[in-house]
Amino acid sequence: MNLDSKIYVAGHRGLVGSAIVRKLNSDGFTNVVTATHSELDLRDDASVAHFFDWVTPDYVFLAAAKVGGIVANSTYPAEFIYNNLMIQSNIIHQSYKHNVKKLLFLGSSCIYPKLCPQPIKEEYLMSGYLEPTNDAYAIAKIAGIKMCQSYNKQYGTNFISLMPTNLYGPNDNYDLNSSHVLPAMLSKFHFAKTNELSEVNLWGTGTPRREFLHVDDLADACLFLMDKYDDSEIINVGTGEDISIAELAAMIREIVGFKGSVIFDALKPDGTPKKLLDVSKLSKLGWKYSIKLKYGITQVYNEHFNEKN
Repeated sequence: MNLDSKIYVAGHRGLVGSAIVRKLNSDGFTNVVTATHSELDLRDDASVAHFFDWVTPDYVFLAAAKVGGIVANSTYPAEFIYNNLMIQSNIIHQSYKHNVKKLLFLGSSCIYPKLCPQPIKEEYLMSGYLEPTNDAYAIAKIAGIKMCQSYNKQYGTNFISLMPTNLYGPNDNYDLNSSHVLPAMLSKFHFAKTNELSEVNLWGTGTPRREFLHVDDLADACLFLMDKYDDSEIINVGTGEDISIAELAAMIREIVGFKGSVIFDALKPDGTPKKLLDVSKLSKLGWKYSIKLKYGITQVYNEHFNEKN
């Protein structure tokens, strides 16, 4: 990409899209195009076609998606599969129709089977059953991957697909009914601290292990791969390091300064027992994350919660 290339970031107000915009701006890109939901409904194919007619982008970062944690995915599976299928299908198709030079599609590590060998290699896609609590979202993302690969094969497009691990960072969602585990924990511990509660209750046993990547590191990887990677095969983006949910809770408890106890409700679902990405493919290209987990969480907590006090 040249600094004056016209770059469309779909989903620029979300966790990932906003990080990509920040990175593009900080790197000196001068022609970044965005559109809010009120300006453009990405589920409407005619509206997306008209937008591409008007903008004619050179490059597209497809970060727009409906996302959420276990509660949201389990409660609204129809919304997750419909919205994501429509959004990604419209953008991918119009990118082909308007001769976009390159598109980067952001998937998710939840595309992999629930009981996947660890660490998870890209080749394990579709090798087993999905985690049932988020299979509707995962299937939509798999469809997006296959659509990019199919367009590359049939039309000669250059559409790449990245599979990020669990993310956190600025502009995250802290609603306990729809958020992911890390921001949900931050909200719970902060609420307990400010309301002087004696304990925090968390879902599951605390034994599952998860990998977490700061979204600014993901944005850095996105620009790196937009420049360096042209393969139809998916590529994992993560740290290659994981932590148990109980260890994460202890870390967040310390960062927030909560003095009470932590109670795990083993009757609630754990989700996938372990989810660690194999990032050797990305590492061989020369990219590695830079923001350590405790530092990143502390930064996020201070920026989001302490500025409100």
